[in-house]
Amino acid sequence: MAVSIKTPAEIERMRVAGRLAAEVLEMIAPHMEAGITTAELDRICHDYMVHVQHAIPAPLNYRGFPKSICTSINQVVCHGIPSAQRALKSGDIINMDITVIKDGFHGDTSMMFGIGKVAEHAERLMRIARECLYQAIALVRPGCRLGDIGHIIQQHAEGNYYSVVREYCGHGIGRQFHEDPQVLHYGQPGTGLVLEEGMVFTIEPMINAGKHHTRLKPDGWTVETRDGRLSAQWEHTVAVTATGVEVLTARLDENLP
Repeated sequence: MAVSIKTPAEIERMRVAGRLAAEVLEMIAPHMEAGITTAELDRICHDYMVHVQHAIPAPLNYRGFPKSICTSINQVVCHGIPSAQRALKSGDIINMDITVIKDGFHGDTSMMFGIGKVAEHAERLMRIARECLYQAIALVRPGCRLGDIGHIIQQHAEGNYYSVVREYCGHGIGRQFHEDPQVLHYGQPGTGLVLEEGMVFTIEPMINAGKHHTRLKPDGWTVETRDGRLSAQWEHTVAVTATGVEVLTARLDENLP
């Protein structure tokens, strides 16, 4: 699949989808407290997307995924399945991954929440993971290469004694949930695809407190750190503009392009 260049009209539709995805995270934030189950979080988000936004939750039934959002707690790297048996506890850290489809286009974003009193080392991991994303976004412009993005993420994570997950990466996005290119979160500067105006993709670094190795649970979806240590992830959908970058999924509490 070739990397698609989105037209201004397509980017406007992706801007709408991205804003809706951000709004789901803004909406769910007050519910992120100890005692709520991840199945309840899924229900609240699903109902908001379908009945308020009149949008489609992209993960639901995507390649067989059974829920409308991903909830990845503590050592879960990504693709955690919401469950009525898993209530949030004080000290948990959780990634809420939201993707909506509106008028045929996708908006994909995720963020970390700390529940109750979170250990200082877990707060630090979440902060560094977010800095990895922001530093990568700041590089995006025509002429930048994907290797530059991967390198700055890897450099910041490893410089803070963390590791970068290798098996999962960012991706092109548009009418399809996952398009080319693959956006690795590690790499060498000056290598990889040269960015052009109109490209739209996600950057979503998964940063581990321990080693980068992962394992897939028997459910076929849930990815955990192999050593059982914490993982944190933040994600935005970005568009390459003529002069830089537009973050299509920026939340209102963020100071982003």
